[in-house]
Amino acid sequence: MSVKALGKAELREGLVAREPGDHKGIFGHVLVVAGSRGMAGAAILAARGALRSGAGLVTVAVPSGVAGTVAGAAPSAMTLALPENSAGAFRPEGVDLLKEYAKARRVTTVAIGPGITTHADAARFVLLALSGVPAAAVVDADALNTLAQQDRGGVEQMLRARKQPCVYTPHPAEAARLLGMKKSEVEAQRQKCAEKLARGLGGVVLLKGHKTLVSSGARTVANATGGPGLGKGGTGDVLTGLVAGLWAQMIASGRVTGDLPFKAAALGAWLHGAAGDAAEKELTPWAVTSADLVDYLPRAFKALCD
Repeated sequence: MSVKALGKAELREGLVAREPGDHKGIFGHVLVVAGSRGMAGAAILAARGALRSGAGLVTVAVPSGVAGTVAGAAPSAMTLALPENSAGAFRPEGVDLLKEYAKARRVTTVAIGPGITTHADAARFVLLALSGVPAAAVVDADALNTLAQQDRGGVEQMLRARKQPCVYTPHPAEAARLLGMKKSEVEAQRQKCAEKLARGLGGVVLLKGHKTLVSSGARTVANATGGPGLGKGGTGDVLTGLVAGLWAQMIASGRVTGDLPFKAAALGAWLHGAAGDAAEKELTPWAVTSADLVDYLPRAFKALCD
């Protein structure tokens, strides 16, 4: 069964309008939980994606050893340094600090997973964070891999017990791990797998790849933007931050109605792909990098509003 792409008019429904008296508090606070030793770039890219989304505030929570690197590379974001283990990954004890910060700073959405590794300490950290931080969450990368390593029934029960919804952003290999399938099987039946995963996890799934799919289980749409230039490490990190930032604005402002997780995922996929298309046009598919996507996001917003 083929799925349709959303038109610009419907996508624009997810854009939060700006008014003369607005301030940063109206546009939400994104908490990016990412990075590890050797993977600071993932946290930086996700933070920059969130910042370019229009979110009012962005905080990047990272293992303490990379906090300085991340702070210097993303000066528009705040940085929260959390305890790290000997491998430079998150330790479970850091979740209490994360929860306190999220409550005190009124965090709207959490983006978790880029570059955090699946080290046993980091995996425990992810599970505690997802079950304990009371905010809508975009779950990506190693957070998805951690979920795939757990008992499937237990994971589904934990996620369904959350009071706030989730958007999951797997590529086909991550989706295959979550479903207990082969990557080739997922690629051969992308729509069926996206819908099955959305129903099982109880959230919205953004299945990346050519013609990215966004599914709530009941409704599935295809994304019409994006090309081979997106096939680079780090592009998914930008998408994670972007979706979390768009979603935070919808929640905090109260100016968007309907299925907000679905709208944020669909809008984020379109803008991300459109930024890639614009970058490819000038830089070629060979030379585009994940960092370039952030710089081309303004053109994507303009293209959507034309």
